Amino acid sequence: MRQRWSIGLAALVGLALVVGLALTRASVTQAQLAPPRTLEELKDEILARVDRQAYPLAGLDPADVREALAALHSLDRDEWAAAWSMIAERYWAAAEAQESTDPRAASAHYLRAWRYYSFARWPVPNSPGKQRAYERALDAYLRHAQQLDPPLEVVRIPFEGAEIVGYLRLPAAPRPAPVVLAISALDSRKEEVAERSAAFLPHGIGFFAVDMPGTGQAPIKIDVGAERMFSRILDYLQARPDVDGARLAVQGGSWSGHWAARLAFVERERLRGAVAQGAPVHEYFQPEWQLEALGTREYLFDLFPARASVYGVETLEEFLAYGPRLSLVTAGLIDQPAAPMLLVNGERDTQVPIADLYWLLRHGTPKEAWVNPQGGHMGRSADWPDERIFQQVVLPWLVRVLQPS
Repeated sequence: MRQRWSIGLAALVGLALVVGLALTRASVTQAQLAPPRTLEELKDEILARVDRQAYPLAGLDPADVREALAALHSLDRDEWAAAWSMIAERYWAAAEAQESTDPRAASAHYLRAWRYYSFARWPVPNSPGKQRAYERALDAYLRHAQQLDPPLEVVRIPFEGAEIVGYLRLPAAPRPAPVVLAISALDSRKEEVAERSAAFLPHGIGFFAVDMPGTGQAPIKIDVGAERMFSRILDYLQARPDVDGARLAVQGGSWSGHWAARLAFVERERLRGAVAQGAPVHEYFQPEWQLEALGTREYLFDLFPARASVYGVETLEEFLAYGPRLSLVTAGLIDQPAAPMLLVNGERDTQVPIADLYWLLRHGTPKEAWVNPQGGHMGRSADWPDERIFQQVVLPWLVRVLQPS
């Protein structure tokens, strides 16, 4: 009888420990996940960002933003989509009115419509209204792109019973042209990437813009091995006679910086270089970091729904268990040889730990780095906004590594 009681007591102690750990984890989660912004707090933050043209409000007109916010009376996702789509529809109508008489003016209006539709679906199209806004954003962008010179080509690559949809834009000369594989991030899409990547063209460099796994029109979610989608794109590019398959590079920022870093290892023989900006590497994927980072105010709103959507999971428990498998350390890549890499971020990043940049910098082959001591995510700060970092740090590096041998 004494032995039975001993076993029973051990079981009870074990059960108590399990329950205690579960309660502790729940309390930690509640303590560290800051409450979302209220509607008024969100409006104030949006106004502050649009006035300084900060992400994700860059390119939006402050007067338009104030009009949309005046129509927003709750945090309902469909109401959000409707408020911004209202502004987009006005630009769409202006574009249609000028299509036959002034195609270039119409293109500019479609571009504005795309910006507002894209913000209407931000950060992820997880409601019927946001999904409709995303579909309209795609249409508006492609209507705008009809007037681009050199032209933008919509590319559809067969992939595992589905297709990879990307935008290829090459300079008029030289041909064959070097190309940057430019990957969208958690809440951006290939359309934003294509707009920024137009800066490569005057340097004789083309780009292939694509949605990363789990976003936009990507055919797969994020998982171990999902980089095969990008390897398929490299296959496609190297088969094109107008692309210099010996001069390819990859660029990723925020979540897509992970893909740039991963490709620098697994595709090192085919890449001249990789830019990994604000890249998740190892510590980002650990539950301890996520429990802290999901409460950041650096992100505008709905960070957890956006991060969970790329994995295809819904609960916090599923999310925390999913990520660690994606670590470059766990994958055994961190000490391997890599293509030349430029690492970029800010010491004060609250979305991706700066420690992840140092994981890459201190392991494997030598790499270059640009770190803003005062910078937040992606290295951005008041003195170093996104566009300045791109123009003065990222663009010159890619131009240099893609020069003819």
